[in-house]
Amino acid sequence: MKKIAFIGVGRMGKPMVKNLVKLGFEVHIYARSIMKVYDVIANGARYHSSINDCVKDCSVTITMLGIPKDVEEVYFATGGVLDSAQKDSYIIDMTTTSPTLAKMIYDKGTEKGLHVLDAPVTGGILGAKNAKLSIMVGGNEDDFKACLPLFRAMGTNINYMGDAGMGQHTKLANQIIVAGTIAGVCEGMAYAKSKGIDMSKFLRAVSTGGASSRQLDTAAPKILDRDFTPGFSIKHFLKDMLLAVEESKKENLNLDVLLTTMTNYKKLDEDGKGENGIQTLIKYYGG
Repeated sequence: MKKIAFIGVGRMGKPMVKNLVKLGFEVHIYARSIMKVYDVIANGARYHSSINDCVKDCSVTITMLGIPKDVEEVYFATGGVLDSAQKDSYIIDMTTTSPTLAKMIYDKGTEKGLHVLDAPVTGGILGAKNAKLSIMVGGNEDDFKACLPLFRAMGTNINYMGDAGMGQHTKLANQIIVAGTIAGVCEGMAYAKSKGIDMSKFLRAVSTGGASSRQLDTAAPKILDRDFTPGFSIKHFLKDMLLAVEESKKENLNLDVLLTTMTNYKKLDEDGKGENGIQTLIKYYGG
């Protein structure tokens, strides 16, 4: 598994590719524009101008794309991944996408003799850079075990979640928790500020008690510093929340907190803040 094709060399994909190269994997990349990937080429990745050329001779193909439509196009188009991958190779989609689409890729790939895994991640750009992503994997367990060396090159918290699509379901449940937590952080900070509490003291006071959370630790200091750069952008979070809402409808689940948070983020996106980090939610509360 030393020869890897990687498609989707963006904010998350670039550091993932660099970490794979660093550990000795031969990484072949496809991108629509070579100009955007000069840095990873300089780092040792090998560029191809078509998906077919990138994938056809590799034993593993990894995709890290933006939205389900991108995933569908890359996998199912003529000359795409499923057309081009060699029999018995491993196909790993690390995009956060639809569990239904993940199952479709698994079924079609299995028919072609491919080993297909869905393996979405959490941890943001910093986690990708530091090879400390959490990776949630669905598919055949033996295929998961075979790909562990690859996952360990990119992450530290690596879990097999079950059959095809279960990695995606786990990631969507994660995003539901994040939505409620970041909303709680912003509401708590807005309340404290409205009462004239010193905000630095406030964060120290609540950081080790029942209100402590990863979102409090990472988002709250950025909010105080008025730093709205994305570790994870609003537009991508909105995509994830919408996927979770769509999946919840199949089970008649009432995800009221998620729906409210998504509505508030939509307003920020409509105000042109879609590229900002999710901590920008504080602006909805006047912060």
